[in-house]
Amino acid sequence: QERLVESGGGSVESGGSLRLSCAASAGSGNCMAWYRQAPGKEREGVAAIDSTGRTSYAGFVQGRFTISQDNAKNSIYLQMHNLKPEDTALYYCVADMNFCPLTGTHQFDYWGQGTQVTVSS
Repeated sequence: QERLVESGGGSVESGGSLRLSCAASAGSGNCMAWYRQAPGKEREGVAAIDSTGRTSYAGFVQGRFTISQDNAKNSIYLQMHNLKPEDTALYYCVADMNFCPLTGTHQFDYWGQGTQVTVSS
């Protein structure tokens, strides 16, 4: 059973930076991604990366976030700059054997427990 463990969340002021990490217990399949969910809102995709290193981002990222991976460590990262209060959410790491879309209702194979990001104005 694959296990995903996120870390790196915290509280920052608007304009600050955070780096999230997600460690997988084994090979994570074809792709991994970051999703987030704010209180009272639906879960939304943030960024994804596949086994070839190809990345995709949600429109609201606007060049502020960078997803990367370290295959030797079975880990992915999300470097976030210029954080805004609307980025406040619980950030989840997901993994899938096939696809990691950032929209729609895809049922990912694995989910982490999440790490909280809080941005104050």
